[in-house]
Amino acid sequence: MTALFIRRPVMTALVMIGILFFGGVSYTRLAVSDLPTVDFPTIQVNANLPGASPETMAAAVATPLEKQFSTIAGIDNMTSSSGLGSTSITIQFSLDRSIDAAAQDVQAAISQTLRSLPQGILPPSYRKVNPADQPIIYFALTSKTMPLSQLDEYGQTFMAQRISMVPGIAQVQVFGGQKYAVRIQLDPTSLANRGIGIDEVATAIDAQNVSMPTGTLWGINRASTIKANGQLQNAQQFRQMVVAYRNGAPVHLDELGTVLDDVENNKVASWYNGDRAVVLAIQRQPGTNTVAVADGVKALIGSLRSQIPPSVDIHTLYDRSLSIEESVSDVKFTLMLTLFLVVMVIFVFLRNISATIIPSLALPMSLIGTFAVMYLLGFSLDNLSLMALTLAVGFVVDDAIVMLENIVRHMEMGKDPVKASYEGSAEVAFTILAMTVSLTAVFIPLLFMGGILGRLFHEFAVTIGTAILVSGFVSLTLTPMLASRFLKPPTHSHGRLFNATERVYTRILNKYESSLEWVMLRRFAALMFSLVVLVGTVVLFKLVPTGFIPTQDTGQIVATTEAAQGTSFKEMVRHQQQIAAIVARDTNIAGFMSSVGSGGGSGNQGRIFLGLKPRGERLSADEIVAELRPKLSSVPGMNVFMTVPPAIQIGGRQSKSQYQFTLQGTDIALLDTAAKRLEARMRDIAQIQDVTSDLQIANPEVRVDIDRDRAGSLGVTAEQIESALYDAYGSRQVSTIYTPNNQYQVVMELLPQFQQDVNALKMLYVRSAKGDLVPLSAVANITQGVGPLSITHAGVQYQTGCGAGSGDRCRRSRRGNHGSLDDHDEFLRNGAGVPGESAGSARAADSRHFRDLHGARHPVRELHSPGDDSYRLAFRRVRRSLRPACIPDASRRLRIRRTDSTRRHCQEKRDHDDRLRPRGGADATHYS
Repeated sequence: MTALFIRRPVMTALVMIGILFFGGVSYTRLAVSDLPTVDFPTIQVNANLPGASPETMAAAVATPLEKQFSTIAGIDNMTSSSGLGSTSITIQFSLDRSIDAAAQDVQAAISQTLRSLPQGILPPSYRKVNPADQPIIYFALTSKTMPLSQLDEYGQTFMAQRISMVPGIAQVQVFGGQKYAVRIQLDPTSLANRGIGIDEVATAIDAQNVSMPTGTLWGINRASTIKANGQLQNAQQFRQMVVAYRNGAPVHLDELGTVLDDVENNKVASWYNGDRAVVLAIQRQPGTNTVAVADGVKALIGSLRSQIPPSVDIHTLYDRSLSIEESVSDVKFTLMLTLFLVVMVIFVFLRNISATIIPSLALPMSLIGTFAVMYLLGFSLDNLSLMALTLAVGFVVDDAIVMLENIVRHMEMGKDPVKASYEGSAEVAFTILAMTVSLTAVFIPLLFMGGILGRLFHEFAVTIGTAILVSGFVSLTLTPMLASRFLKPPTHSHGRLFNATERVYTRILNKYESSLEWVMLRRFAALMFSLVVLVGTVVLFKLVPTGFIPTQDTGQIVATTEAAQGTSFKEMVRHQQQIAAIVARDTNIAGFMSSVGSGGGSGNQGRIFLGLKPRGERLSADEIVAELRPKLSSVPGMNVFMTVPPAIQIGGRQSKSQYQFTLQGTDIALLDTAAKRLEARMRDIAQIQDVTSDLQIANPEVRVDIDRDRAGSLGVTAEQIESALYDAYGSRQVSTIYTPNNQYQVVMELLPQFQQDVNALKMLYVRSAKGDLVPLSAVANITQGVGPLSITHAGVQYQTGCGAGSGDRCRRSRRGNHGSLDDHDEFLRNGAGVPGESAGSARAADSRHFRDLHGARHPVRELHSPGDDSYRLAFRRVRRSLRPACIPDASRRLRIRRTDSTRRHCQEKRDHDDRLRPRGGADATHYS
């Protein structure tokens, strides 16, 4: 083959030009990313039933949907979280599942479940998004003159909807949304004095604010559309609405309370650098390119700015693509520096310009040719693929040097360059082929790895293997052709530079010969030294901290703030402002977003997003976290959990920390007891901090116990009672305002002063079937207690995070910054009560567990030993993972479900009805 290319130099040149052309074009079209696409296909399903309690949402909405979803093939794990009026279900599929096909299956499952869902529920919707993944761009809208409701109109209606249409966008989250609404706040004393029930007000509003078809008037010569003004547009028009007549006089709505131009949810708020704002957080679809999606969004925002009033300021709080491009640029610089150093080393040793250029041409040819293959396979320019090319630089030049050295050897024998090229290349052609194939074979095992690691290193292995194969081809074709045309026969006369360097080489060679002779005379000592090095390598390998992926400083920090259960919105805002004031004083932060309140989640939690200054102007993200943590902990009544978002998000659950430990049982009281014992034990481990639980079941609640006999005798139904409570305290949407561009709610509730006292419930009246007004206190007993703030069907999640401060720095003997199994064994044996194991990134830290992440999970056997009142766990180590050897309990038997992907979901389908039903003990343990 080499002879053909030597005889036909024009053909050889055209082949190389073709490689350069296609490789160059492919390079310009390669996507830019930080890592290869390794996202699990994830779909989030949201369902809303305004005013419903967490128990109702979990039992009546989440359970039917999860039962239907569990029949879909390829589900890796499924979790749900139910709060006040909302349920969110996250379905994560196996890596080989197409997200588009999975979305079709999810849509079909939702359609089949609609009949079994409660009346009045908004139809469930789904998005191709991982809710645990961080947004790629944050935009903050502020204005010093514009009302927040109008600012929200530009943010949600004008910008968010347009951004959602950009290819690759999964959803646009709106923090601090202030959508316009008419808010009607009733005075229960005015209602009672006029003999009007609160349900009658809701009925009157719905009847008098209508937008219905009114038909057409067909005349003899022309047709006219009939239009009635049944639609009210603002609070002023609603104030004059007649609710009822008393003593022949109309009772207007403003006589019964206050009618305001307000917002849908006045229990949410966001700030940007201390100013009220509407924040748009843009999330990409799993599997899409971050940089390409971000560029599309920024191009759209640039075109929209001219259509937004000058009084609206659009701030870019954070842009993930900038850190990715910066990281990729650093690797590109390293690659170019490597190329330069390799060429310089070749020149220093060969000391001949033509002899240096010939093998050096193999470098750009191999790398540029690899770009064409990368483009055809859908790869991207990311840190791993560029690292593969950087490592390949040292490999690809070897073949060309071997070829060139043998040709020069033949020229030193007196042969002309052409003959030396023919004979020299023929001698080493098979050797170069063997070298190329053997080097490529080293990376073949990486192609067969599964799970996250397999996805990560597949692109790495293919890239470096392709570069080596292309270099072998170039060394067998271009190198001998160039040597036959441009290589000059060696001469015995050299310049002063050559002679000076030759003397240096001679001295080095003499030193090497003398040292080699010294070692050969002491062979046993040399052998013992080699053995010590080998043993030391094994020992150090076990001592070196290990982890999944190092923490990446991408210029962002996410903090979750949490107050006591039952904390009011006003008090939560006060605490959040104290936290924000501390953050604002930090000189490392370029900007921050603070948000409290939710549309149905945990109202005692807030969120702070910190956008950091460029790396050269600040500390590292871990150091900033360590610096802020003690300052933020000084705020009384608030817990702050700070994390640096990982490069790869494992799992689909939103959490306060990066690492999780999950438990699950059917008895929520027993689960709470076990969770508290486990949490207390984890706090004793010095290497972990920010220990927290997502199980919140101590939220204050007011219980209305209906006396059904008394209610029946008075002609009042339970539906009327609950509807009246919803009208009074649920911020119920009683009507809708339709406009050409949007729809706005009409919300009804009691005046704020009547929402602060339990005794106000006794002032509610309901119109009975007999026509009388019946006070709520006559048909119900009102008591106080505690209940769940949210219900998570995946179990109790424990999340641990490790800071970078000297006192809290993780010192791991075998797990690095992901925790030691010895520590896990210790606290599990000494008081967990329910077995469990690490989840999310903590579980991914051990590469041996990666098969657990894509289906091949360890089965947990059912074992029981009677005669022991306490929970005692004895764990033995099997392949460095946790498996329960004994779970004794005197009064009840623990059923441990297998966590194999297929059997797990079949079992979930059978047992889902019993999840929230109290029993005598923990019914199951589940690892996720």
